[in-house]
Parts: sequence; C-alpha cells; structure tokens
Amino acid sequence: MKYKRILLKISGEALLGEQQFGIDQKPVQMIAEEIKKARELGAEIAVVVGGGNIFRGMKNSAKLGMDQASGDYVGMLATVMNAIALQSALNQMEIPCRVQSAITMNQIAEPYIRHRAIRHLEKGRVVIFAAGTGNPFFTTDTAAALRASEINAEAMLMAKNGVDGVYTDDPKTNPNAKKMDKITYDDIIVNGLKVMDTAACALCKQNEIPIVVFDFESKNGIVDILNGKDLGTYIEKR
Repeated sequence: MKYKRILLKISGEALLGEQQFGIDQKPVQMIAEEIKKARELGAEIAVVVGGGNIFRGMKNSAKLGMDQASGDYVGMLATVMNAIALQSALNQMEIPCRVQSAITMNQIAEPYIRHRAIRHLEKGRVVIFAAGTGNPFFTTDTAAALRASEINAEAMLMAKNGVDGVYTDDPKTNPNAKKMDKITYDDIIVNGLKVMDTAACALCKQNEIPIVVFDFESKNGIVDILNGKDLGTYIEKR
C-alpha cells in the first residue's frame, strides 16, 4: 500500500443522496462498503464527516438570526448524528468502529483522546471523529487536517460530492474549467481554490500530509488510492 494510515474526510452533503435534507441510507451504506474494502487491504482508517446535510453553521445561523458561534455548535452536533449513522452501518458489516467526539457526550461517543484514537487504529478499528474541533469558527476541513496531524496520518483523502478532483474553476458552473492532476498546497492558498479552507491546507502543508481529492462515488476509489493509482487530484509540496 502507498499509505498505511489515512484520514478520510467526507462532506455532509455526500450523505444526502436523493434527499434535500437529512441522511440517506444508500450513500451511507456505500461509504461503509468502501471503508470495509480499504480496511481489508490492511489500512488504518480514521474518518471525519461534515454536517452540511443537516445544518450549515454560517449559512443557517444567519437565516435563524443566530450568532455564528451558536450556529457552529449546532453544526457540530449535526456531525455527531452523521458519525453515529456511519458507525451503525459499519457495525452492521461487523467492522469494529469507535466514535470520538470533541464535545463530551458520554452516552453516545467516547471523548476525543489522541492516544486512545491511535490505539484503536492500531487494533484495526475504524475511528470516526465527530463535533469538529470542539470550537466554533473552525470548519470540519480544519478538524480533519488537525486530526490527521495528531494521529500521524500518511495522507488525507477528501471525498467530494460529484467532483472528481480540483479544477481551475467550479466545473458545475464553468464548462471550461480544467481538472488539475497534481498541485501544491500553495496553489490552493494563493489562488483561493475552493476545494478546502486555507487553514486546513496550511496545516497539512506544515505537517507534510499529502491530500487526495476525489469523487466519493468512484467505485473502489479509496482502494485505488491506497494502491497508488492516479485518481482525483494529488496535493503536496512541489
């Protein structure tokens, strides 16, 4: 394998499926199956799931007249719901899985403890990190980069919804946008590419964690990346 330990970042919108809101079991099941294949290959897998399918902090808090910090906390709780749904799908496949939350809620998740998370990974358990960083004003992209750094992940895989890599512009609105196979962290930061927030990218750059952006609907995508196949967009230092 090219990477032994990875952190998989999944957008909350990926869990929408055919729905306008909430969690669709079909994409959850598909993601669980892809994780199972990667685990059977021998990979140690940690996961961060966004919460945009339920609540987007900045966008929804403005609509409700809520301050951003409160909205961000509601968004963190949405990520916990998604984490539990994914954990349930993995457990049904008899894959050992633990949810660790940055906000303490002992009845449903372990508190986030770095060394315990690493131990779970070493024992072959999938670890899902929920509730972001536990602080407002930080995205789940930043939480993913932070957790990847803390667990010494060898790569961060960003599974996007309907986008198979990083483009020069939004391919959904600009048909002339071109896909880039390999770029640097600085390309994202300097050019303001919207694939991830700059804080997350800067953290990966600081800790030299390569990022692979790919379409989560690509069958065997995670396994292909682990096997070193060119898929999506590869982000690293020049």
